[in-house]
Amino acid sequence: MSYREIRYGVEGPMALITINRPEKHNAISLGTLRELQEAVAEAAADDTVKAITVTGAGGRAFASGSDLSEVTERDFRKALEPIVQGLAEQLERTPKPTIAAIDGICMGGGLEVALGCDLRIATPTSRFATPEGKLGIIPGGGATARLPRVVGRGWAMEMMLMGEPIDAERALAIGLVTRIVPKDGLIAEARRMADHLATFAPFVPRTMKAMVHFGMEASLAGALMLEKYAQGALVQTEDKKEGIAAFLEKRKPEFRGR
Repeated sequence: MSYREIRYGVEGPMALITINRPEKHNAISLGTLRELQEAVAEAAADDTVKAITVTGAGGRAFASGSDLSEVTERDFRKALEPIVQGLAEQLERTPKPTIAAIDGICMGGGLEVALGCDLRIATPTSRFATPEGKLGIIPGGGATARLPRVVGRGWAMEMMLMGEPIDAERALAIGLVTRIVPKDGLIAEARRMADHLATFAPFVPRTMKAMVHFGMEASLAGALMLEKYAQGALVQTEDKKEGIAAFLEKRKPEFRGR
């Protein structure tokens, strides 16, 4: 497809989706949002892609939030539409692992997009915030639901009520990101993670992802029961037999997705 506000490319097993509005600190317009959704769908449908990375162009921002020039025209009916929520859910529900590679500002709707990803890595100068309260609104792209699930209720309330930025070190300490990497090594690290994920049997990452998301919403008993059924299905696959054989024979497995 031809994109105007994002860049899309496939590098080995990784699809790289770059928000490309650096002059606006990668603020997410409705046009940007539509292109992001199309790109995620394109990556999900590509069998060569094993992981999807989302990042921002320009070195100053992952995404600074929703484009406020559009938010000023948003009424109650428009506010009820799943705008950023829809993209975050798409990233969360796509079977392939998703990575947010964050460099610089990650705030508002930009943070909510990152929260939809399975893995979040950042550079040392990255900053995170949910500043919507200062604008007379609340987060509307999923932060009130996803942020407490990621960092716990206390830090979610701190970030949302106070609206003040936290730095990368604090984000790492509270579990908002899991890795801090040098600025010039950010995409290389995402690529290394994608390469690693590509070594797994195809069923494994997507099943793990589905189990975690279901388990977060279900009772403990229900989640554990589904886990056993999923494990029971995987132990019958050819890839499971190949994985164990390769381990015992001290060689790399050749998984075929069967």
